[in-house]
Amino acid sequence: MKRALLILTVLLILCPRLEARPYKERAFQEKWCRKAGGVMEYALPDRTRVDCVTPEFAVEVDFAPKWAEAVGQALYYSIMTEKRPGILLIMEGEGDRRFLDRALRISKRLGITVWTIAPDDIIGPGGDE
Repeated sequence: MKRALLILTVLLILCPRLEARPYKERAFQEKWCRKAGGVMEYALPDRTRVDCVTPEFAVEVDFAPKWAEAVGQALYYSIMTEKRPGILLIMEGEGDRRFLDRALRISKRLGITVWTIAPDDIIGPGGDE
């Protein structure tokens, strides 16, 4: 029993922190991509998938703290699709503003268009879906 408890403790320490999010990335992706008239999960020849491809953009969708990763993916998808790079950042709270500011700073220089989406955009401010 002690050994099992020790193993569980080690696993919890070594595993990445699990974040409880009320909505998955996919919910934001579906809402935005449908509204933008795009195609979700557009498969590239190397078997990577673009979150949303519109007539003009290849868009990476991610939570705001992963802004830097989104920049790289958007640029790669842009090259592979010959479309303009775009990022849709999921803003879950006021603390995410610092990530948006960073994304906007680098995106301006690299020619990446940035949009934002929040839980209220999915459920509405009163909690209605």
